Amino acid sequence: MQANMENISFQILVADASHKSYAEQITEEMANSAKARGTGIAKRSPAYIVTKMEEGKAVIALTSDGKWAGFCYIEAWGHGNYVANSGLIVAPDYRKYGLARMIKREIFKLSRKKYPESKIFGLTTGAAVMKINSELGYIPVAYSDLTDDNEFWKGCQSCVNYEILMSKNRQNCLCTAMLYDPQAKKNHTEDLALRQDFKKELKLFDRWVRLKKYVMLKLSKSKDSVMSIFL
Repeated sequence: MQANMENISFQILVADASHKSYAEQITEEMANSAKARGTGIAKRSPAYIVTKMEEGKAVIALTSDGKWAGFCYIEAWGHGNYVANSGLIVAPDYRKYGLARMIKREIFKLSRKKYPESKIFGLTTGAAVMKINSELGYIPVAYSDLTDDNEFWKGCQSCVNYEILMSKNRQNCLCTAMLYDPQAKKNHTEDLALRQDFKKELKLFDRWVRLKKYVMLKLSKSKDSVMSIFL
């Protein structure tokens, strides 16, 4: 896929071994972005990113002159019954061109091609990602609708909000869970209505997410304050 945005040309490709020189830059930017947001993501090494490239389970965005611009990869969980599009990152210089949306669309298509029967899910705190997901057919769901694969949830250990997740028995946290189910009937009235309602009320939903974050973080801090009395 090629895209021209304000005289900047992007090429969005299925990554392969020829792109492994970008792996360290990608992981560094993932870490910097998570730190700036005050949230955590599953930490990945350059070697892990290279593996995803070699397996053909990643999408990379490059400028016309070969500079790295964005990346995302696929992870399969629960014996392939669930798939996550993970590690979505856009280089700082290219974050005003709608590149995240283009990358999400391409990694979604790649996921459907490689895992046509799998449910595709994501956890996010960002309204922009929620909007992109909703355009692709994801809907908000309960955490219980996601994979129960322990290896996936171990990836949350590097997140600053991991204690909140575990205190809720992995049933709730600051992130919003979203799911695309390929088995859902496209003409199912209730499903379509839910998707349309979510798109219409995205701003209201974003406010609710912000409130959830405020309440959970406040409760977490209160708990820490009480515990400090006994230490």
